[in-house]
Amino acid sequence: MKRRTTTILATVLAAAAASTVAFFALPASAETATFRVANSWSSGYQGEITVSNPSSSAISTWKVQLTLPAGTSVTQAWSSTLTTSGNTYTFTPAAWNGTIAANSSANFGFIVTGAGRPTGCVVNGQACTGVTTPTSSPASSPSTGVSPSASVSPSVSPSTGTPPVNGTPVGVNGQLKVCGNKLCNQYGKPIQLRGMSTHGIQWFPACYTDAALDALATDWNSDLFRVSMYVQEQGYETDPAGFTTRVNNLVDEAEQRGMYALIDFHILTPGDPMYNLERAKTFFAQVSARNAAKKNVIYEIANEPNGVSWATIKNYAEQVIPVIRANDPDAVVVVGTRGWSSLGVSEGGNSAEIISNPVNASNVMYTFHFYAASHKDNYRAEVERAAASLPLFVTEFGTVSYTGDGAVDTASSNAWLDLLDRLQISYANWTFSDAGEGSAALRPGTCAGGSFAGTGVLTESGQLMRSRIRTADNFPTA
Repeated sequence: MKRRTTTILATVLAAAAASTVAFFALPASAETATFRVANSWSSGYQGEITVSNPSSSAISTWKVQLTLPAGTSVTQAWSSTLTTSGNTYTFTPAAWNGTIAANSSANFGFIVTGAGRPTGCVVNGQACTGVTTPTSSPASSPSTGVSPSASVSPSVSPSTGTPPVNGTPVGVNGQLKVCGNKLCNQYGKPIQLRGMSTHGIQWFPACYTDAALDALATDWNSDLFRVSMYVQEQGYETDPAGFTTRVNNLVDEAEQRGMYALIDFHILTPGDPMYNLERAKTFFAQVSARNAAKKNVIYEIANEPNGVSWATIKNYAEQVIPVIRANDPDAVVVVGTRGWSSLGVSEGGNSAEIISNPVNASNVMYTFHFYAASHKDNYRAEVERAAASLPLFVTEFGTVSYTGDGAVDTASSNAWLDLLDRLQISYANWTFSDAGEGSAALRPGTCAGGSFAGTGVLTESGQLMRSRIRTADNFPTA
């Protein structure tokens, strides 16, 4: 969405606090842009740029080049493609926002390590010029174009991102928290979220477009969108910056539609989460800093630990959670459990080991996974027992066998869903994808076709899950 030629930000305010905006006015028919510090902390800040096209014709691409002072660097970006040369950072469109329609805009954001604000700006090959500041700010210096004594009012709050639409799950429930053994909304009332999980985002990008998320939000009435980021298997370890950006983009997409986003650090093989400890610390430090002001983010820090003790999983959690809490003290964190997140049942254990030795952190829930054709009465009985003491979140389950394939077991699936509804346990179904396996909700070829609404594109599993998820929510507010 956007047009070409001149403008955007320029030498930017030297203030060290959150939420400063500078406007860069250009001649008629030129692009304009705004820069804003959306959030800041002791070691850096989150910057955002909006490129606007006030003209009557579209532009086909854009490029913003920022120069930062020595000791300050951009460490990640979203809704754009970032390249670096020395102290110059070049932002070009992501796959979906290169064209800017007439009288429209595109925006992108980035995380900066260090306190320095940009000292130079070039847009589509031309210098950014014509700086003005908000009327409440001191007049700009003619020689530098920068306010001589720029500062930020301490009363200005960090950005919360896209305001949730009234009546949406996030709009009604706001910031979630754990109260006792339940997931609760901003009013302290227990709620259940129902939604879908992506497949590995490295394999099915065409399944997570605007049209796909629109269908989930408005046709399925989904409360929750789980973003499954594999660490191995051509995932995060191959391109940490790229996968972090993909996750952040999908968090934004969910937020714009009022859905909660569950960020899944998808470990599976190897099953020892300690193998990925440093990767987890890096990833969660970045996504929690970038998304701290949002109300729709839930962090799932270890998908399916297996072959290790509960003590090992707990040790991992107690090292990763403080990394998140340093940036985002309020968000709910979900901790994987032993035996492929089966509360230990699949490895001969049970939830007693967690109940007697819980993670030493607040606002924490525990993961349970099941596949309806493989996991039946004994697993359901363990969930019933555990839910009396532990806050549980079914972050992944399938209507088929544990392989993710095979026939849908309708009777067992409905027995599971009835149990989760009764216990108010939130869930995400595997998967909203057109993978060639029984657990996929979409028929093969659906994602390439680009149409996601209605039942015609759904598999048997998809039809079952859509019918269960789209029933009315009951979110108490008083």
